[in-house]
Amino acid sequence: MFAVVRTGGKQYRVAAGDKIAVEKLSGEAGETITLGDVLLAGDGGETKDIAGVVVSAEIIAQAKSEKVVVFKKRRRHNYRRKNGHRQQLTLLRILAIGDEKQAAKKEAAPKGEAAPAAVAAEATPAKVAAPKKAAAKAAKPAE
Repeated sequence: MFAVVRTGGKQYRVAAGDKIAVEKLSGEAGETITLGDVLLAGDGGETKDIAGVVVSAEIIAQAKSEKVVVFKKRRRHNYRRKNGHRQQLTLLRILAIGDEKQAAKKEAAPKGEAAPAAVAAEATPAKVAAPKKAAAKAAKPAE
């Protein structure tokens, strides 16, 4: 199944497992986001209804693109300006394409797997409090 999504003013044709670089989106690496602005969805040669279709993606990294050099010159006027720019990008891995109900189920599954790890963390004993700073000052001789 494929979909055409719009993000950052551009359109991308994506399928499950694809990696794309889009304009910067908020979020940290490893987070799962949903791209809700789906323009077209289909399977093979036929298109499907896009009502309620969302694309879930995982943020791989926040990166910068190649440097673009901007050079301005006016001949015979000794005018030269050199400037550079690196656009910020977000690298995404497309996890699934489907309706909102399927995306919610797939996102809920990893959270359920993380629950046993949280229970194990609660079972560990609490850390011992560090000694107070006042005790450290008392041990230091006065100058």
